[in-house]
Amino acid sequence: MIKVKVCGLNNPENARKIAVLDIDYAGFIFYPASERYVGNKPDPDLFSSVPRRIKKTGVFVDEAKEKVMKISGMYSLDVVQLHGNESIEYCREMKNNGLTVIKVFHIKNEIDQDSVNSWSDVCDYFLFDTATDSLGGSGKKFNWDFFKEQKFKRPFFLGGGIGPEDFNDLKKIQNEMFYAADINSRFEISPGIKDYEKIKSFVEYLKK
Repeated sequence: MIKVKVCGLNNPENARKIAVLDIDYAGFIFYPASERYVGNKPDPDLFSSVPRRIKKTGVFVDEAKEKVMKISGMYSLDVVQLHGNESIEYCREMKNNGLTVIKVFHIKNEIDQDSVNSWSDVCDYFLFDTATDSLGGSGKKFNWDFFKEQKFKRPFFLGGGIGPEDFNDLKKIQNEMFYAADINSRFEISPGIKDYEKIKSFVEYLKK
């Protein structure tokens, strides 16, 4: 069954409401340039509002390793999602420190299977997102047909413009390593505030 990650939560009350749904990952963005940034001193209730069955995921972009580890401990994050130009050594250090690592690859027109797989020893999951200047949350898709011919060494999350109407197309993706849908901007009322009804319907249809 396809897992669901809701990314970009930044409001405790809204996060608490979304967390009653059958989602698997909750994403919190620790990147100041993002519209969905949790802030320099986020409210601890934002994280405590998410039950243990949902994996709390911190999204970072080229952040200092020490800061990532400090934040992960401070807010009891289960997963770190590395969304920038982090090196293989950077990812290895995160993983060696006991963190579950998602490494993001920004896709333009094609996927280089061998290049992606070269990261398989230093992360637990891949995440494929549409390449944009905003580094995510753009609402834009790339060509999902690429996945038919690809053989990845790690399960992958798919992001990049997934909308409420896409559950059937997601179910049709022909790749045994497709693990989770990463949803964000097209399920929002405003940046960081998620639409409960849209997510509820999407999850119900996707997981039928």
